[in-house]
Amino acid sequence: MTERAADRLARRLFEAGVRHAFGIPGGEVLVLMDALERAGIRYVQVKHESAGGFMAEAVWQRTGAPGVLVATVGPGLANAVNAVANAALDRVPLVVLAGCVDAADRLTYTHQVLDHAALVAPAVKASFTLTASTADLVAERAIRLATDPRPGPVHVDVPIALAGAAAEPETQLRRGPRVATAPAPGPALDTARAWLARADRPLVIAGFDAVQDRAGPALRAFAHRLRAPVIQTYKAKGLLAEDDPWALAPAALSPAADAVLLAEIARADAIVLAGYDAVEMRPGWRRPWDPRTKRVVDVAPLPNDHYLHHGALDVVADVGATLAALADGVEGRSSWTTEEVAERRAAARAPFRPDEDWGPAAITEVARRVLPRDTIATTDAGAHRILFSQLWRAYAPRTLLQSNGLCTMGGALPLAMGAKLAEPARPAVAFLGDGGLLMGLGELATAAELGLAVVVVVFVDRSLALIEQKQREVQLPASGVALGAVDLAAAARALGGEGAMVGDRAGLETALARALVAERFTVIACEIAARAYDGRI
Repeated sequence: MTERAADRLARRLFEAGVRHAFGIPGGEVLVLMDALERAGIRYVQVKHESAGGFMAEAVWQRTGAPGVLVATVGPGLANAVNAVANAALDRVPLVVLAGCVDAADRLTYTHQVLDHAALVAPAVKASFTLTASTADLVAERAIRLATDPRPGPVHVDVPIALAGAAAEPETQLRRGPRVATAPAPGPALDTARAWLARADRPLVIAGFDAVQDRAGPALRAFAHRLRAPVIQTYKAKGLLAEDDPWALAPAALSPAADAVLLAEIARADAIVLAGYDAVEMRPGWRRPWDPRTKRVVDVAPLPNDHYLHHGALDVVADVGATLAALADGVEGRSSWTTEEVAERRAAARAPFRPDEDWGPAAITEVARRVLPRDTIATTDAGAHRILFSQLWRAYAPRTLLQSNGLCTMGGALPLAMGAKLAEPARPAVAFLGDGGLLMGLGELATAAELGLAVVVVVFVDRSLALIEQKQREVQLPASGVALGAVDLAAAARALGGEGAMVGDRAGLETALARALVAERFTVIACEIAARAYDGRI
């Protein structure tokens, strides 16, 4: 068979480690779908393009291969915009392949014709159009740009006729691997080391850039050597295992936890920002220190130009290599003790009431105790996520997946499904509100079709609780936030899985134990009181 342009594109994706592509079929992408399958890339049909984007993200998180989302012309790509925006703000290397009407046809044809590049321009790192003579180069550039620091989405238009056209001769170009670089020896590095050597209250804030740079071992060595507690953002959780004695508490969206953590930042006399990407943080983290007086070393793979925070000294380099360079030869004089770290960690957890008899904190506590240590947990946007992200302990990076840059609903279920697809033997558990599940209920049918035995734990309070709480805070009546009394357990069974409704700790323990050995997906609907999050998050 003559090699088609789409075949050459698919072959380069396979070379990059891609083994799954997600989307909804359309007449304009049939050749592309065939090419992906021929190259050894499984095409996975979902019920909505946004869910496909989240599944692709989870596969990347667990395998390291860039995610691939396939969207048909016009409405297909329009549906995918939420997933593309999420990839932009959550630093996901997502290659978005969109079928498009051929340029010649667009001169006399308008049905379903949109300017795809203009549609996604605010969210993508670049847009390309496949041609018969540059298919390999387009794929190479898309993959490399998507995976460069900081990762993000790249859009490729695949014209209908060109996808099936014979690929023309083309020189194969490949860029070499990126080498981790540390700051060069000199006065700046000497200054940072001197700050750390004299620090009585050193502190580290670690973010997702450090996860991308695989800086976990270096972070642990740094924290232990300098006796410096580590605050981790939600997407960095587990980079330093949260049972490590120097793991302080997570931070991003909780004013309750901030009251403890920002007080420690105020007391700190040297702060290292280890790949701390501010895209995750709420407004309360805007300029939490004065860089003119606070000794802050900001380490990131790219210059931080957002001004939510900035350091007294900026290091643009690999996070792990820089942490090792900063600690080299530094003994430190920290007054922190592991007992004090444990006390501050407990203080940050206390507002969430982890010892309650029943409610969102009890659900999280039971789940963490019952589920295996290596569980991949995912969580959706909403009040439950803030509480859950503070209380759930992660012991390795990329084991708690969520949308935190975009903070969109509808991600937890497909993220868990993608994780289960990538690692079938590993437990994957989605934690979400009833509003989030209703938003993507159809993907339970996808889970059944794919045989994915994911566990779905639902916080059922029949309300968009976070929004309703915000309405009350500004003395507005509740409007547009109530949810109907849907029997989610029955819906799960109707869509091909198992379903249970629980209302206490013992019932949840039993349901989780059964779900872990089930051959189909399980929805566990946990009924909690209205306003269960008041005064906690």
